[in-house]
Amino acid sequence: MKSLALLLTLCLMYASASHVNAATIHEITAKDINGKEVSLGDYKGKVFLIVNVASKCGYTPQYKTLEALYQKYKDQGLVILAFPCNQFGNQEPGTSEEIKAFCSSTYGVTFPLFEKIEVNGPNRHPLYAALAGDASPVKGDIKWNFTKFLVGRDGAILKRFEPRVTPDSVELTAAVEAALAAK
Repeated sequence: MKSLALLLTLCLMYASASHVNAATIHEITAKDINGKEVSLGDYKGKVFLIVNVASKCGYTPQYKTLEALYQKYKDQGLVILAFPCNQFGNQEPGTSEEIKAFCSSTYGVTFPLFEKIEVNGPNRHPLYAALAGDASPVKGDIKWNFTKFLVGRDGAILKRFEPRVTPDSVELTAAVEAALAAK
């Protein structure tokens, strides 16, 4: 009987550790571009498009289409959360102030920007551990800047888009619209 109880306990521990649920995503915090700690729970009930970004990348012009997507759908509940990362070719070397100024002046970005983080490796931010870690339905290391994750209103990870999928693509737009329609 003790063996069965132990086995059941281990199975339950494994199941809870290997499942990223809505509460987990909404309980994660990160520092915004101004250094203020923000809970993703502040965005609960919204659809997230989470993107690791960089200012000196071939994909950097996606800021323009990310902003257009945000403007088109923000009133329906879309929020784009941008996380600068310098892990790919040192393409985000700037300070928070430099990143903020670049995004604002070059692309007119109004969606939330966060402080620079690591998305892979031993210092991976907890958000990216949830988005791409072993328990994620779309697990795997981030390969490059501008990888996008779509998260539903309930915090469920819905889809992952590689950098070549642009924010104005039919594939991404359709997924955003479907996520927004799911109340």
